[in-house]
Amino acid sequence: MAGKKYANAAKNVDPDKRYTLEEALKLVVDNKVAKFDETVEMAVRLGVDPRQADQNVRGSVVLPNGTGKVFRVLVLAKGEKEREARDAGADFVGGEEVIKRIQDENWLDFDRVIATPDIMGAVGRIGKILGPRGLMPNPRVGTVTFDVAKAVQEVKGGKVDYRVDKAGVVHARIGKASFGEEKLAENAHALMGALVRAKPSTAKGNYVKSVAVSSTMGVGVRVDTSSATRAVATAA
Repeated sequence: MAGKKYANAAKNVDPDKRYTLEEALKLVVDNKVAKFDETVEMAVRLGVDPRQADQNVRGSVVLPNGTGKVFRVLVLAKGEKEREARDAGADFVGGEEVIKRIQDENWLDFDRVIATPDIMGAVGRIGKILGPRGLMPNPRVGTVTFDVAKAVQEVKGGKVDYRVDKAGVVHARIGKASFGEEKLAENAHALMGALVRAKPSTAKGNYVKSVAVSSTMGVGVRVDTSSATRAVATAA
């Protein structure tokens, strides 16, 4: 049945056409296939060489309408910063004892990890556990900081991390199909703006090479790159 629904949805999308960002998102929303509220993702192929350290595009952005997912946040900190994290709404807070629990019990009931710089030496002991799962705190995406309250609020409020893969593509969630195309477009503008601002000075030629949007079970829709970058200028 799912295959039939997908095939019917695919008939509504011209695979050779490059749609405006708003048109593409409307097609994604109107042609979702699953009964559950599908996640909408954006894929942006960049004109960078990820093998070069100075072209490894990475960062984070707070989406204006959130992601539609509630993240369980762990804060690793000491003393007063633990209280700040709890007051800000962190789901789990602790120091050495939590690090030991992760190390000994492989405890991983959280989606994001924030750490203060003074505990990162100890966090390094669980780097082999957190790293492969994309959970290792990193100052480049704002998850190694003494301002734990702000970091927790951003993650809870819709912050997404992005990183270019080996093929030069950034994949990032921009919300749920139930958001509708307008809210999804606002989130997409925010992501595109962050990617454009993150352009390495050493990147040559066309920076945004291709853009596509899709839902969890739905059809991918190609986006006209000039439309996507114009949206950034408009949002700015």
